Amino acid sequence: MSLRRPEDIACARRSVLLRGLADDALQDILASATVQDAPHGTTLFVEGDPAHSVYVVLEGWIKLCRLSPSGAEAVVGVFARGESFAEAVAFRNATYPVNAEAVTDARLLRLDVATLLDRMHRRPDLGPAILAAAFSHLHALVQQVEQLKARTGAQRLAAFLVDLCPADAGACTVTLPYDKALLAGRLGIQPESLSRAFGRLRDAGVQVRQNQAAIDDVARLRAFVDQDRAEFWRKGEG
Repeated sequence: MSLRRPEDIACARRSVLLRGLADDALQDILASATVQDAPHGTTLFVEGDPAHSVYVVLEGWIKLCRLSPSGAEAVVGVFARGESFAEAVAFRNATYPVNAEAVTDARLLRLDVATLLDRMHRRPDLGPAILAAAFSHLHALVQQVEQLKARTGAQRLAAFLVDLCPADAGACTVTLPYDKALLAGRLGIQPESLSRAFGRLRDAGVQVRQNQAAIDDVARLRAFVDQDRAEFWRKGEG
């Protein structure tokens, strides 16, 4: 299925992978792209598969994960609308180092690597866009490591909720986009620790019922995120 919906084209245009392209280069690439429906639970690729495609999420959420020898799952990343993944490995003519799965019903823009490489030979301006996308993912990984070191589990959860909020202040209610087990994996904490983190957020004005989080004041919750972790250690909450 080709890319036809105006909202999908706008979404693709905003992605890190494609936003730096001139209009004619973008149209050339989108003309050869396909749209893939991925119902909840669909596996896009598994670790070791040849990396033939790069993806942009048009709707839904996609998780990348690896399995340890013991069978434990480590969530490497979760990607939402307008985000791209698999660029760096695909352009090295390598295999995917992780598994990719739709954790909600999703739609994706699928870009064939061989076609993109051909376009790169003919359009040098595509190269910087690919580098920008790879750098963006690297920067995101560095931020994740920093958060693991600098923030408590409750702060990481609060930051996730703040990112879902449509406003910078005032009350709002957000919907958790996927199940709590995956959320725990994304935040780098155990599921039982996630329950405790939700409990601690009650003092910051957050009430959770099923998959809905009611936030009294987004600005107050952001202040909780920015609080020095040392204060939590002094309170015995670290």
